[in-house]
Amino acid sequence: MHPLRPNGGLLYGLPAGIKDNIVTEGLRTTCASQFLSNYDPIYDATVVEKLKTAQSVTIGKLNMDEFAMGGSNENSSFQLTRNPWDTDRVPGGSSGGSAASVAAGQVYFSLGSDTGGSIRQPAAYCGIVGLKPTYGLVSRYGLVAFASSLDQIGPLTKNVEDSAYVLQAIAGHDKRDTTSANVEIPDYTSALTGDIKGLRIGVAKEYLGEGIDPQVKARVMEALKTFEALGAEWEEVSLPHTDYAIATYYLLASSEASSNLARFDGVRYGVRAENPANLLDLYKKVPQRGFRPRGQAADHARNVRAQLRLLRRLL
Repeated sequence: MHPLRPNGGLLYGLPAGIKDNIVTEGLRTTCASQFLSNYDPIYDATVVEKLKTAQSVTIGKLNMDEFAMGGSNENSSFQLTRNPWDTDRVPGGSSGGSAASVAAGQVYFSLGSDTGGSIRQPAAYCGIVGLKPTYGLVSRYGLVAFASSLDQIGPLTKNVEDSAYVLQAIAGHDKRDTTSANVEIPDYTSALTGDIKGLRIGVAKEYLGEGIDPQVKARVMEALKTFEALGAEWEEVSLPHTDYAIATYYLLASSEASSNLARFDGVRYGVRAENPANLLDLYKKVPQRGFRPRGQAADHARNVRAQLRLLRRLL
């Protein structure tokens, strides 16, 4: 992904797609929800500003699970996104549109958001590279929030080299984001030498234990053997709190989502209920019009309650 001309920006002329929860001035941003079906932002997210500085070309916005809540991209209120390698399969989520568009060659790279795997999982489903940067490395200004303490914007690309160039373009401190890390940004592309001699890799034993698909485990071990052949070392490590991870995630993510989405109440943003009898009736009717079908929302709520019960047992 080298610049196409000596004086061009880092991503000069490269077509990009932007996940539809990252605001783009004058380009509709819906979060795949009826609540924002007619929302045309009047400003750009910081990452979009940075892409413009790098002189990439935004082709369009990319489908997602509604408000980034989902793991299959089947929860958009507009259209389904399918896996380009097999259209009978899902592309993963919530950044499924971001992953599918890169895998299909519709864009050179895309931006997604990751709260609990929403860049990494669809990238794996679609056979591309997905990177969740360290929290605070990339500004969240202009990202419609799901769970603010977990959300992070990152690139989806066809290879690691491309990912390094995109991260180089979008990383950096932003005074408009109070969680943005004021750290020096290294030259990520300087590490693209192919030399991994002396690299130490920790492999968590909890991730390769009960429940993992044997074929997935076999591929992981094959990759580790390849790293060994190239001069790297790996060793088994333990992350003993792994059993608490899912329950903790649902506790934090659901709590923060409840706060962040409280603004979509039919008064300040988005759709309104027709002829509500009173304020309470308005609050009851609006979610039925604005959010995805009740059955899917109920399934999600049951899952959250189950995870909270698990957390209480573990504690």
